[in-house]
Amino acid sequence: MPFASAVGAEIWYECHGEGPAVVFAHGRGGNAASWWQQVPRFARDYRVIVFDHRGFGRSHCEAGAFARSRFPGDLVAVLDAEGIARAAVVCQSMGGWTGLGVAVQHPDRVSCLVLSNTPAGIDLPEVETALAHTRERFEAQGVGRAAVAEGFPVRAPEKAYLYAHIGGLNVNLPANLLAGAEGIAPERLAALDLPVLFITSDHDDLFPPELIRGLAARVPGAEIVQLPEAGHSPYFETPEAFNDAVAGFLARHAGR
Repeated sequence: MPFASAVGAEIWYECHGEGPAVVFAHGRGGNAASWWQQVPRFARDYRVIVFDHRGFGRSHCEAGAFARSRFPGDLVAVLDAEGIARAAVVCQSMGGWTGLGVAVQHPDRVSCLVLSNTPAGIDLPEVETALAHTRERFEAQGVGRAAVAEGFPVRAPEKAYLYAHIGGLNVNLPANLLAGAEGIAPERLAALDLPVLFITSDHDDLFPPELIRGLAARVPGAEIVQLPEAGHSPYFETPEAFNDAVAGFLARHAGR
C-alpha cells in the first residue's frame, strides 16, 4: 500500500476508481476503514482517495511530530504523491480541520468541500464551548458511543460494534491528541471561493444543528443539509441519506 511523505510522518492512503478526484477525511473515532459504505458507491464515478491521518491507523508519525495543524499539509502530500492537482474533499468531524485548512491555505487544490458534522477548527467561542463538551462526552462514554445517536446501538448493534472496533485500531494515538489545533479566523471564511456543503444531523449532540447552521451562514453561498435519525456520524449511521446528499453536491461541483 502507498505512503506519502510529510513533515515527520508517512501518510498511508489508497485509491479506488476513475474520474474527478474525491478525498475522504475521517474523524477522531475512525481511519480510512470508516468509509467502507462510501468507497464502493463513489468509486463508480470518481477517483476516490481515503487515508489515515497521521498517528491514526497505518500512518506513521514521529515522536513529537503530531499536531493537527499539520493535517492540511498531509492531505496535500497525498495529492502530490498521486499527481492530483485538484480534488473535492469530503470531511467528517476532525477531518474538517484538514479539509477547511487545505481550502484556506491551498485554495487552488480544492474543487469543492463537504463539511459533515464539524466546526472545522473555526475560531469562535461557541466552537470552543462545543469542543469542551465533546471532550467531556468522549471521556465519559468513549468515542464509539458518544459519536452516534443514542438509539443507534439498539437499532444496529452489529454496526455499532464495528464502529467501535474500527476506532479501536488506532493504537498509536498520542496523549496530546488535541495539540496544535490552530483555529481558523472566521473572517477568512468570507474569502472562500469554492462550493461548500455543510451536513448536520438531527441528533448530533456534539456539534448540534444550530451550531453548524451558524457556521454555514458565515460562508458565502454555502449549502446546508440536515439529515434525520443520525447522530454525529451520519456517514456510518445513515449512509444512504449521507451518500445521496454528497453525491448530488459532487455531481454539480467535483469537476470544477
